Formats: sequence, structure tokens, C-alpha cells
Amino acid sequence: MTERILNAEPLTAEAFAPFGDVIEASEDAVQRTINYDNTIRFHDLAELELTAEGGRGGVSIFRSTPLAQPVTIKVMEYHPLSSQAFIPLSKRPYLVVVAPKGPFEAAAMRAFVASGAQGVNYHPGTWHHFSLALEDVSDFLVIDRIADEADAVNCVEHELGENTYTLVWPSPEGPQV
Repeated sequence: MTERILNAEPLTAEAFAPFGDVIEASEDAVQRTINYDNTIRFHDLAELELTAEGGRGGVSIFRSTPLAQPVTIKVMEYHPLSSQAFIPLSKRPYLVVVAPKGPFEAAAMRAFVASGAQGVNYHPGTWHHFSLALEDVSDFLVIDRIADEADAVNCVEHELGENTYTLVWPSPEGPQV
């Protein structure tokens, strides 16, 4: 078995742009004052693509249990027909692991540490790992494609086999393995 280290970096819109959108109330977002000046709308934060081949947008909650540490990446997936957005409800940091669209290339994988105030929207075809809660069981609001056919039609998985990756990420106490 070949085990490699994948270092996680802080999640930023610029670094994540090849894979999708960062969903957060940042100063860089288009802001509009609405509701008689009582609300700031951080406008149009993600490019959702949900209706291909008869699909429709759906809203779900995923409850994710942290994986045992050290976290080993063994499988990646992508959705050919839709985007998939994850917005943390538990306000806890979590890990995001992605790779570019196209044939899977393990060497092109990147990992990010998302704050509890940042969501992500994976563009169609972007390889990603399933939700990686860190500190405790965490809930995520998920916006993705719902369709009549089996979910397997819009989820393609790739097992890394012998070439697994161990995640390392920064923390206030130093790197974690």
C-alpha cells in the first residue's frame, strides 16, 4: 500500500474557484440592502446547476460523523448532472477534499479547511470526498439535484485502492495527523 500525505490549506474563494464556489458572507460578495434597510443580502453566492435531464433542486440536511483520525482518503466521487452545495449548520470547521473535473488524477487532489461560516458548492463533474466533519457530529444544509431515477445515475465513485492519502491540517495546537 502506498500512503501519501495531503496537506489541507485554508479555504478561500480564489483557491477553490477551479472546483466550485465558496458560500460565505464575505466583504467580496455583492451586497444589497433589502427589507427596508434591515437586512444585508449577500447576493448570488453559488452557481447552482440542478435541472439537467429532468432533475429539480432539493434541500436536505446531511448529518456527518467525523472519521477516525488520522483521516485517510480512500474514495472520491463526482456528480455529472449537477452541482452540490454544502452549508454548515453546526458552525464547526470541516475538511473539503477535491480534484479537477475529468479523468481522476490523485496527484491533482487538494484539501481545504473550511470554517463553520463557509459553505462550498461543487460544480458538476468536480471530484470530491464526502462530507468530512472534524470536531463532532455536524449538520449540513445540502442543495442538490433530486430526480426520479436512482441516485446512482448522478454519483460516480472512484476508489483509490492502494494509493490512499492521509490528511494533515493546521490547528491552533499545530498540524494534526
